[in-house]
Amino acid sequence: MTQETTTIKLPTPWRFKRYYFFILITVMALVLPWVEINGSHFFLLSFDKLKLHLGFVQFDMQELYLLPFLLMMLFLGIFGMTVMGGRVFCGWICPQTIFRVIYRDVIETKLLKLRKRIKNKQQEPDMSIAANKVKKAVAVLLWVILSFVASANLLWFFVPPEDFFAYMANPLDHMILLGTLLSFALFLVYDIVFLKEDYCIYVCPYSRIQSVLYDENTVMALYNTNRGGHIYNDDKEKVFTKQKDLQAVEAHAECTACESCVTVCPTHIDIRKGLQLECINCLECVDACTVVMGKLGKPSLVTWSSEYEIIDKQGKTKYFRPKIIAYIVLLVGIAAAMVIMGSKKEHMLLNINKENRLYSVHKERDGRIAVENAYEFLLQNTQNKTLNFYFEVILPEGVQGTLEIEKPKDSFDVTPDIKKKKIVVLRTYDKLADDARHDTIIPITIRAYAIGHEGEIEVLRKSTFTYPREDVLREAK
Repeated sequence: MTQETTTIKLPTPWRFKRYYFFILITVMALVLPWVEINGSHFFLLSFDKLKLHLGFVQFDMQELYLLPFLLMMLFLGIFGMTVMGGRVFCGWICPQTIFRVIYRDVIETKLLKLRKRIKNKQQEPDMSIAANKVKKAVAVLLWVILSFVASANLLWFFVPPEDFFAYMANPLDHMILLGTLLSFALFLVYDIVFLKEDYCIYVCPYSRIQSVLYDENTVMALYNTNRGGHIYNDDKEKVFTKQKDLQAVEAHAECTACESCVTVCPTHIDIRKGLQLECINCLECVDACTVVMGKLGKPSLVTWSSEYEIIDKQGKTKYFRPKIIAYIVLLVGIAAAMVIMGSKKEHMLLNINKENRLYSVHKERDGRIAVENAYEFLLQNTQNKTLNFYFEVILPEGVQGTLEIEKPKDSFDVTPDIKKKKIVVLRTYDKLADDARHDTIIPITIRAYAIGHEGEIEVLRKSTFTYPREDVLREAK
């Protein structure tokens, strides 16, 4: 009597979902550098113009205190992602993985037929065949071209496209940019064509720290030993290669020993061996086993789940556990702090330095005593258009008298991104202090503003005005 098996409806392969996600990420990475709103990019760290663009808002280099917040969010985000979903970043987001899929699966396999099947990543092409040598050369040439595109795309987040292509029109005048582009491109060729997945296994530090982030509820690609049987012993040694031998020891074992999950693995591991740092959570082994077991009318032995649920059978995976909640709280807190600090962005920059000479005193023709203090103002217009600026001096409460701006008399224009130096002289004819023995340091506030944009483009800066003692005033000529 033969046992009939019925196939079950297979879900959409994870591989296809990854491909869709890869396309989305690639399109976003290529398009975002070209998108501008009021002359600002979504993200641009320009060392050339000393600017940080974040969320279509420009920040001067003096406001780079936002960058550590971004780095903290990046690392905490990846760590939190690892605690919840294992090396999901590696399998779904990392450029290394995306580039290897493009080169190995698209160019070598689908386009040039150099490799026979995407599902067999262990079999290397026979390079003794002349036709394969030609195909390999074409594949490398195509990847060299794509490497330059990818390298340029990375640089666009540091040198915007409108400047990048203008600079590249005269490459000898921009050797650092040209050298960086060539270095990145050559590294990508070496990495993707020759180093391959060894980069993930031996070079990338992320694989080394993942083990300290995992817990029993971390979701990853897991082989269900309760259903499939133990192919490896406790010492991680392979003891079974055939299903009949496995079933002789474990009668319930469902693993067919077809090794489809092994041949499809891009990092050349056997998922049935258990947790391994080489696993990048690409889930191709899940797809392979889903097809094989589906033909037998059974669910996959390799699933994207947790040890808590699949191996230990203690219940459903706990996604929102204390560790995950802590990461979420930290990320939200850092994001909120960054938004709050970013909202305090100053729309102009002003540095004030007082001249070494404390003051100058002279007597006017009408007999009045004039006391002057000189300052050096360094002002930068961080807007995208030329604006007209001027100042106002505010004395503290309790000080009787006024300070007038002797120089400059009139407002002045400042072009965008140019630091303009102005010598400012403040003068008073009033008696601001009465001290016979010491000079008096009077705190003042300088309000600088763009004319026509008061209340929007203005800053307040603290400084001092030095008023002389009585004997200096008496000796004024």
